[in-house]
Amino acid sequence: MAADDRFDPQEDPRALAPGEARCPGPSTKDLILGDGWPTPPALTAESYTFLGDQDLPFERYTSPAFFDLEMKRMWPKAWQWACREEHIPDVGDHITYDVGPYSVLIVRSAPDEIKAYPNACLHRGTQLKPSDTRGFAPRLRCPFHGWMWSLDGQLEELPCRWDFPHVKDEDFKLPEVRLERWGGFIFINLDKDAPPLAEQLGVLPDHFKDGWDLSKRHVVLHLQKELNTNWKAAQEAFLEAYHVVATHAQGLPTAGDANAQYDLFGDHVSRFVHTIGHPSPHYRFAQTQQEILEKMGSAPGEVVPEGRLARSVAAAALRKRIGAETGVDLATYSDSEMLDSIEYHLFPNMCLFPGVNLPMIYRFRPIGMDQGRALFDLVFLQLNTPGEPVPRAPDPIRIREDQSYADAPGMNPGLGFVYDQDTDNLAMQYKGFLASTKRGETLGNYQEARIRHFHKALDAFLAKVPGGAA
Repeated sequence: MAADDRFDPQEDPRALAPGEARCPGPSTKDLILGDGWPTPPALTAESYTFLGDQDLPFERYTSPAFFDLEMKRMWPKAWQWACREEHIPDVGDHITYDVGPYSVLIVRSAPDEIKAYPNACLHRGTQLKPSDTRGFAPRLRCPFHGWMWSLDGQLEELPCRWDFPHVKDEDFKLPEVRLERWGGFIFINLDKDAPPLAEQLGVLPDHFKDGWDLSKRHVVLHLQKELNTNWKAAQEAFLEAYHVVATHAQGLPTAGDANAQYDLFGDHVSRFVHTIGHPSPHYRFAQTQQEILEKMGSAPGEVVPEGRLARSVAAAALRKRIGAETGVDLATYSDSEMLDSIEYHLFPNMCLFPGVNLPMIYRFRPIGMDQGRALFDLVFLQLNTPGEPVPRAPDPIRIREDQSYADAPGMNPGLGFVYDQDTDNLAMQYKGFLASTKRGETLGNYQEARIRHFHKALDAFLAKVPGGAA
């Protein structure tokens, strides 16, 4: 479709306070309730607050000094998802998690005990395990000089102990990193005085229960894409549906982008919900429900009966197919839970999708100490089959910035193309940050509110000085 075939409906804002304007037409909540299915209360809850309309300086993405401040005041203080429990299912399994200069070693030390340690030997500092690796070992042995610890951190052996009379075993126990678990995820925090994880999770435990319980899912595919941009800019590309009209124009016949719902829950959690199976408000061409169903591509060969919606037929087909694949009874999942893009963001760098057909988890981190390079972890979760053991999580597949997601083994090529569209913008955006004479980005009050919400939370961490004072 040519650009001039689209339209951008505008509501007269003169009588509205900032942040009150919405796309004309049915809202996401209207569309979901119109499906006629009982839905979890969390799905139709609404929570939005106007957070201002000042430009966001590009220096927040490009400045080495700002990046250094994040490394000193945010990354060591915030809870971060490091791995899943199925990454280390057996005693002795271990995995490393790295961000910037920090490296953490996470170990299954007992059947239901997991510990995390700074990934550094207490002798001369060598990493106990290489960065971004996983494996198995009955004990933790430094590869340089052979000092060895038990899985629960007790010093067990050092060669030539006679030369170290000053080393007392009780003083050389591996220091522990704060670790908590939720939803099958293992979170770490380098700050021993950090508030409990529950404070950062906010509404997530309440929203992610019953059918949304992510501890009842497991990793089936893990991609890691290298990106030539700042980690925040990479993340923010996925916090709004405003880009769909230009970046994913092929989706306009079936994607409710401009009328998506945006929610800000407390200090650290935000969400958008946009429907699949209803045309975009930007799309002005008449379609039959059968044409919409065929463009959705999720129910090939199905026919929309008189009086039914394409959305309803597609959801029913997915219940049947995914239910057969997983052995899970999906009869109680609403059309929205089966189809829609429901994305929560947990500060600082995690996105979670509780839906069934779009079961992704995102994570965004700097690559090393370069503020202009980011690593995008794209993880797909599948419902656990009742009565069967949870499979061990697969190793990540690394994708260079010049490679397509579609080339990764196991990746759906059509979905890979959509992710290519998303991240192909990012290197150009970062170059634009550097080239622009306008020194900041101008955000929409509603559709891009999650970006401003994220930066507000980031500023709260950056305002804290060593010792905890603001």
